[in-house]
Amino acid sequence: MSQSATFEISTTSARGGTGAGKLAFARHFGEMVLVMFAGMGVLAGLAALAFAASDSSLTDQSGGLRVTLMGLSMTLPMVAWMSYRGHSPARNAEMAASMMVPTAIAAALAWAGTLDAATALGVQHVVMVPAMLGVMVWRYDEYSQSHA
Repeated sequence: MSQSATFEISTTSARGGTGAGKLAFARHFGEMVLVMFAGMGVLAGLAALAFAASDSSLTDQSGGLRVTLMGLSMTLPMVAWMSYRGHSPARNAEMAASMMVPTAIAAALAWAGTLDAATALGVQHVVMVPAMLGVMVWRYDEYSQSHA
């Protein structure tokens, strides 16, 4: 009696994904970054106009406020874009947290006087991007497929 075994070689791995999945993952990250930059430009511009209308400027504000406004100007448009692309409120909240937790920490350090505004903004961004990628890798199945 002879037995033969068949082996199926999969084109996916636990977190590696297919070529199309990796492309969708990279595209999703790129879209988020583009929307964040657009948000920074538009919302920071609106904030600058609002402060100018009150005879002030964004640079006159505390470092903590500047960091917080920067975080919101990136997070709000990114969450709106994710919603438009069909992501669930839970995924949107996770991604928002990956952005706002570093923002809150950097803002608190600026308000405490531990960091100046420029350094706090740098820390915010240096921590935020890996945090976002961490959420995306954690939810790889979500971010490696096409959406709306």
